[in-house]
Amino acid sequence: MSDSNTKMVAPPEGVVGEGFFATKLNDVVGLARANSLWPLPFATSCCGIEFMATMASHYDLARFGSERVSFSPRQADMLMVMGTISKKMGPILRQVYEQMAEPRWVIAVGACASSGGIFDTYSVLQGIDKVIPVDVYVPGCPPRPEQIVDGVMKLQELVRSESVRRRSSPEYQELLASYNIK
Repeated sequence: MSDSNTKMVAPPEGVVGEGFFATKLNDVVGLARANSLWPLPFATSCCGIEFMATMASHYDLARFGSERVSFSPRQADMLMVMGTISKKMGPILRQVYEQMAEPRWVIAVGACASSGGIFDTYSVLQGIDKVIPVDVYVPGCPPRPEQIVDGVMKLQELVRSESVRRRSSPEYQELLASYNIK
């Protein structure tokens, strides 16, 4: 049948001709990476419960290619830090980040992971960006599942537009060096 209601996704910009399509390698790699993010949840408190709701059937994070939640840092590329991180947990969080393979991205979910939240005390880390670089911040205390999904979509936009060679650029190496990460 020719009058189907099937909607096709527009291809990336490129050169189209009879029997061929050519585009940039950055666009293809970015498209593939953005739609196959594997999350590693690092949940310590109430934001983790909201993440569970995000993974459930109603919000269904699997529609972004994230249905394979990994609890191994070596097999994940998106670290989602959810909840209060104490200063004692900072080195452990950093170790988990360092064990992830490149390219890797970080989402700070909720007020506690982003800024310490209401816990302005000597024992709470005032934002995970004190120990690891963060790509996307999700506001809220705790954030609703829609906000977590929005954070994943913002990370997808970032990944889609990122150059394949960004991770080996001097600026990125300088960023890691500022965190004393090799």
